Amino acid sequence: MSDIEKIKQLRQSTGAGYKDCNSALKESSGNLEKAVENLRVKGIAKASKKMSRDAKEGVILLSGDDNKSSLLEVNCETDFVAKNEDFIKFVKELSELNNQCSSDIEKLNKTKMQNDKTVNENLVSLIAKIGEKITIGRTKTIENINSRNFSYQHSIVKNNVSKLGVIVSLENKEQSDKINLFGKQLAMHIAASNPIALTSDKIEQEIIDKEQELISEELKNSDKPEEIAKKISLGKINKFKEENSLMTQDWVMEPKKKVKDVISEISTKEIMIKEFIRLKIGE
Repeated sequence: MSDIEKIKQLRQSTGAGYKDCNSALKESSGNLEKAVENLRVKGIAKASKKMSRDAKEGVILLSGDDNKSSLLEVNCETDFVAKNEDFIKFVKELSELNNQCSSDIEKLNKTKMQNDKTVNENLVSLIAKIGEKITIGRTKTIENINSRNFSYQHSIVKNNVSKLGVIVSLENKEQSDKINLFGKQLAMHIAASNPIALTSDKIEQEIIDKEQELISEELKNSDKPEEIAKKISLGKINKFKEENSLMTQDWVMEPKKKVKDVISEISTKEIMIKEFIRLKIGE
């Protein structure tokens, strides 16, 4: 086999560039197996160097069906790479595997992909080939008994690949076009309104405390009497809770109504929002 044929074979099997393949062959004295090992070691080294960079771009991936579905964030350094064919091919397969693993990242990294290499091995190879830091970010799988998942994607890059994704799980005893429409609209509402929690009592205390600090700092220089400042502070924190809790948010499709009002109007049978997730690149 000629050197050119060996280089071609190396490129096909490893995804490395011409120069790297040529150098690896020279270092291994033409031995293909040693050349592959050299490229693997170099790929890991290259990937390690790149992991100190910032990766704030990327994509959000949706996978699964209306019974079990997942959102997965994969980050990279530039939007250009987020649209790269090799990157898209990798993340789409990764997304399906993630749903199978129920967003267990440790399990996902060890799972074998179609090329019989693990996710982690393929990730290292992709970093070495593309030349950017690539990381698996936030992820969540939603699967509830007697519930259906509804989803929405915004700023779509490819099918099931976007910059923002939402999944919301609804429990309801009846199925109708009205319920289906509400599920889709609710996912869109969550995308637009970005609620922190389902209800105000589910907002983490750390978030409430931080908001309270900001309000107190704002009122320090207002010269208001202490009692009035306390009332203003209470009003502001209650408004914060209302505006950031899904059930009490103004319904995007009809702002005069709250989400909870729309739910009560839709069906004679109870609709329960079990949970939701909203992921956006850069947030």
